[in-house]
Amino acid sequence: MTILKLYGTPHGASPLRIATVLHELHIPFEFIEVDLKAGEQHTPAFLARQPFGQVPFIDDGGFILYESRAICRYLAAKHPASGLIPREPTANALFEQAASVEVANFDPSASGLVLQTVVKPAFYGTQPDPAAVQAHLAVLEKKLEGYEAILGTQRYLAGDTLTLADLFHLPCARLLAVGGIDIMMQKPNVARWYNELIARPSSVAYEGGVKTTTTSNITKDKGHVRPPPANQVIRWL
Repeated sequence: MTILKLYGTPHGASPLRIATVLHELHIPFEFIEVDLKAGEQHTPAFLARQPFGQVPFIDDGGFILYESRAICRYLAAKHPASGLIPREPTANALFEQAASVEVANFDPSASGLVLQTVVKPAFYGTQPDPAAVQAHLAVLEKKLEGYEAILGTQRYLAGDTLTLADLFHLPCARLLAVGGIDIMMQKPNVARWYNELIARPSSVAYEGGVKTTTTSNITKDKGHVRPPPANQVIRWL
């Protein structure tokens, strides 16, 4: 059987998003690191598969797909029994609503904070812009008030069942902590939801970054849910 290949960087939010979903679905994969600093993403061979020169993308038996959320949807659609994309119309509508909330109300400010506090120091060797950090924090704090209200009445964003919409948040949410931002712990319902997500085996498995994952790795991790250590700082970059 041809194993799925995931191309990306080990510590990037989008590759981590895909790896998390692959683990949830018990799909083994080979991770192939792309050297962004060397400009590998601009080579003709790379651009033939990802015309925007970006990571990640997957090669699933010759089927090439890019954009992390599209990849996750594709993988979940191939495994409908997982329930990560509900099929009942009302449940599916609530899932799509929650997925849109992540894109519109969480990712812009969260990824902006990750850029300032994690990517710039680690990748570019530059310091965060304090004004940009404060601006993103103000927006995210306000957005999380909505999350707090939603999660005060249900376990997950689309209801009481885990979906892709919840998992989509994990990479940026964890990277906020790497950058020294504890905003996910400041509201009780958000903190309860976040702590549950980061304790899942699919999250724990990639605390050190994305890596090739075999069936035996997934079987060993299955069911092993642990709480995160207190005051943990995750050194991903």
